[in-house]
Amino acid sequence: MDIPARLSPLLEQFDWARERLTDRLAGPFVDSGNGTDVEVPALTDEEYLWEPVPDCWSVRLRDAGPGRSATVLTGAGEWGRDTAPYPHPVPPPFTTLAWRLSHLSELLALRADHTAGSHSLTRNDYRVVGDAAGALTDLDASAAAWRSALLGADDTALDTVGHSTYPHGGDPESPFLEVVWWVNQELLHHGAEIALLRDLYRVRGNLA
Repeated sequence: MDIPARLSPLLEQFDWARERLTDRLAGPFVDSGNGTDVEVPALTDEEYLWEPVPDCWSVRLRDAGPGRSATVLTGAGEWGRDTAPYPHPVPPPFTTLAWRLSHLSELLALRADHTAGSHSLTRNDYRVVGDAAGALTDLDASAAAWRSALLGADDTALDTVGHSTYPHGGDPESPFLEVVWWVNQELLHHGAEIALLRDLYRVRGNLA
């Protein structure tokens, strides 16, 4: 199926942001933005779980229970991600790289399912992982699933309200084209947060 003209630039943006974030996490180089390669180390387990400030929300072994101000470890498996039901704590807790990467991978995987899959997966079905290599594998799989869902969308689907039934956003009330735009913003802004956390970890010994 041909890619609708309105979808093409958003798909290109998604691919670019995905590649940039993956390179920023896995190394050995990332494009600085002007075509120059900047060397970056691969994400380690220690950095993945690093807590820059006290009382971060993160991913944790289920047996350890949720962190401070969290009430639930969401997800499947022996690891879970800190969360709390609405209303969330104010101000919101600072979240680790692991938390942000898990959140991003989950929303891509669940939206893919609620667009072109069973339309049934929940956050409790998503398997949270506690290691960097597993997290990078999950990000790749989740992004690939979402991209596949996009490739199945024609112009009618782009205009259809509720084409994505993902329950943790405005998807059921929004034309699918708006959902596609929103997911790109999620990837871009969480990718920027993750990149900043990598920079902070690199210079952590110099922080006052």
